[in-house]
Amino acid sequence: MDQNEFDEPTENDKELTSFVIDHCDRWRDWRDTNFLPDYLEYERIFRGEWAAEDKTRESERSRIVTPATQQAVETRHAEIMEAIFGQGEFFDIEDDLKDVNGNPLDVEALKAQLMEDFKQDKIRKAIDQIELMAEIYGTGIGEIVVKTEKVFEPATQPIPGQMGQAAIGVVEKSRIAVKITPVNPKNFLFDPNGTSIDDCMGVAIEKFVSIHKVVEGIEKGIYRKVDITTGDEDTDLEPTQEVSQYRDGKVRLLTYYGLVPREYLTEKDEEIEELFPEDSVADDYSNMVEAIVVIANEGLLLKAEENPYMMKDRPVLSYQDDTVPNRLLGRGTVEKSYNMQKAIDAQVRSHLDSLALTTSPMIGLDASRLPRGAKFEVKPGKAFLVNGNPAEILYPFKFGETSLNNLNTAKEFERMLLQATGTMDGQGMVSQGNRDGAGMSMAVATIIKKYKRTLVNFQEDFLIPFIQKAAFRYMQFDPERYPSVDMKFVPTATLGIIAREYEQQQFVGLLQTLGPNTPVLPIILKGIFANSSLSNRYEMIAALDQMSQPNPEAQQLQQAQQQLALQATQAQIAVSTTQAEQNRAEAQKLSVETQLMPQEVQAKVLASATKNLPSGNESNEFDKRVKIAELMLKEADIKNKSKIVELQMADKQNKVSGMEDDFLDQLTKELNNGR
Repeated sequence: MDQNEFDEPTENDKELTSFVIDHCDRWRDWRDTNFLPDYLEYERIFRGEWAAEDKTRESERSRIVTPATQQAVETRHAEIMEAIFGQGEFFDIEDDLKDVNGNPLDVEALKAQLMEDFKQDKIRKAIDQIELMAEIYGTGIGEIVVKTEKVFEPATQPIPGQMGQAAIGVVEKSRIAVKITPVNPKNFLFDPNGTSIDDCMGVAIEKFVSIHKVVEGIEKGIYRKVDITTGDEDTDLEPTQEVSQYRDGKVRLLTYYGLVPREYLTEKDEEIEELFPEDSVADDYSNMVEAIVVIANEGLLLKAEENPYMMKDRPVLSYQDDTVPNRLLGRGTVEKSYNMQKAIDAQVRSHLDSLALTTSPMIGLDASRLPRGAKFEVKPGKAFLVNGNPAEILYPFKFGETSLNNLNTAKEFERMLLQATGTMDGQGMVSQGNRDGAGMSMAVATIIKKYKRTLVNFQEDFLIPFIQKAAFRYMQFDPERYPSVDMKFVPTATLGIIAREYEQQQFVGLLQTLGPNTPVLPIILKGIFANSSLSNRYEMIAALDQMSQPNPEAQQLQQAQQQLALQATQAQIAVSTTQAEQNRAEAQKLSVETQLMPQEVQAKVLASATKNLPSGNESNEFDKRVKIAELMLKEADIKNKSKIVELQMADKQNKVSGMEDDFLDQLTKELNNGR
């Protein structure tokens, strides 16, 4: 490439470069002061690396770093990833509107197409790395990149000049790939005044890339034709696990997504109306436009253009692992376990130092009684010569026995660490004191709630926005495969491993309580299968659904049984009806007799009172007979009331018989409708 072919930067280019670099430098200073030292230590603790600042006392000799934090990070990471991708499909699509022709959108085909492209672009692997960095640093960040890739497919092609002959060849095709690239928070710059990506004036990603990629971008027209050179030897962006830094063939690239003054993207002779004086601060931030700016080696402008995406959205996403209100950066698992990790390491190192003194104590020697030139060392099976009694020449200094209190204290600190991070230990318990059923249930429920909070942040701030942005880019750059439609994406992240096992235990307990004959048995079994980790659980659920379908032969048998039961009921009711008719007739007869009885009794009483009166004492005898007659009338009245009660009971029985007839009619109707 000739020197004269290079694109010379214009005044607007220089001002734009200065504008972006000036803001990014200030943002970097703020990040390095407030977060970078913590990021480096979080990363070191996660990998189990010792540093000099870990020493809690001058006499400390052990350099061990316990894996408590690493276990907590990996446990939470595995649970979140299982919750996101455990069921296979991690999102669903709903059709908000109809398409242009008025036909419903084939959302299933569109979802299958998106899933295929996501699988081909390894979206799951990228999200796995982003979530792991969220657990370590507190914030998961990803950059959406659109590329045109070459795809080679096998194809059968006819051989020219040979009829019926074909050869297997390769067809080259191009496809639009929408990928998401993990971004380390150490390489991420943002406006500190913003609380989200869209709320910031701008965000930037800085990283080292191979120089051949920049040259390839220049050849494809993605970047400007500039005299690119390798970058400096700054190691801030390099992985910390590398012992030596590779310095050859790399370029420091700064990609800025955000607002810039519109005038920097226009030609110098284009007139732009100024609303503020040139010496005003507001003039520097007037008439801003969303843009993408790429700068190499802190001064070489490779790309400057207005946001090319149809939705004018920024291709950067972030979410908080644990919410910190009114801040873009969140709180991760390492930060929550930091203090307890330090305490555990101090206790374990103290125990190891004490164990070293008790197992390999210091020894005092009488140098005058050792053979000339003898070199004293202690090791198993070592034999050496002395001039005299060895008990008088060698004297080991005893420091007592090493206590286990340090290890017990370290275990208590570990319990606090697991409690702070919302994770479990290797036995699936939170603590020794919560090993009963009630304590375990409460502990697991609390942990699940904490996981759900992280899942909400991930779904609302990262997953759904990514799927939407990816779909919009497919619609823009690959319209043949993705029609421009209005869609609504629904996350399908379910419960993770711990939560599913906990819910499965609840289903098992419910089954034990209700018994195997409960009518909701199929529902309980389906819940147990769905929350299991069996590879064929979906086949078992399908078989259970098939078993739950009604059997035609069983239905016919049930209808026959219902007919027999109906006939038996009809016969019984017929007998009861006949008996009721008899009771009704007897009741009527009894009613007439009861009405006539008082008059008949009175007549008989009067006749008895006036018949055969003795002479001479008629008045006294008549009074006695009248009193006896009154008693007899009262007795007859009592009997009459008893007959009335019996009559009322018979009437009630007749009403019951009428209700039985109504029941028979209703039962017949229901059986006929159920056929």
